[in-house]
Amino acid sequence: MAEKIIEIRWHGRGGQGAVVASMILAKAAFYEGYWSQAFPFFGAERRGAPIMAFTRISKEPIKLRSQIYEPDILVVLDPMLVENPLIWRGFKDRGVVVMNTTKPPNEVKLGGKPSKVGTVDATKIAIDLDLVTEGLPKPNTAIVGAFSRVTGLVSLDHVKKAIVDTLGEKIAEPNIKAAELAYDNVKIVEL
Repeated sequence: MAEKIIEIRWHGRGGQGAVVASMILAKAAFYEGYWSQAFPFFGAERRGAPIMAFTRISKEPIKLRSQIYEPDILVVLDPMLVENPLIWRGFKDRGVVVMNTTKPPNEVKLGGKPSKVGTVDATKIAIDLDLVTEGLPKPNTAIVGAFSRVTGLVSLDHVKKAIVDTLGEKIAEPNIKAAELAYDNVKIVEL
């Protein structure tokens, strides 16, 4: 009998690093012993435009190659996007939400019926660690650290290894620190 594929849909804006975050998670999942895949979806390919990225994780080979239409987990890098009903389209009841926001989980306006919500101020972490490109903070590595803690699917150690492998040794240190800070500071509520 086939194991369930866990489908994660990332919502952010161009320049926030959602595509890189999806790749880091896929690598971390691979190190955990999963099969994984990560890929982006671009519409208007410009900085600041809404974008989606996707990650699939499974204990068995993944043959599916489509976008993710019914995610088990939603990751939101831009808190302004939470108001957009399109990000909630297809979100499975009892799914999990990981969100970059200053609000605690019980104050976030949700468009679905999740079983668990984790929130962390990944933008502040990125700014504090000078993870900024062209004036825009990159909350991506912080949000992957929060994802690790909220879901328990991948260990923080494997997230850190994936950060080094994806970004290179030269810029890994502040990004690893971002993941650690988000892991330690994410607020989680089960609904």
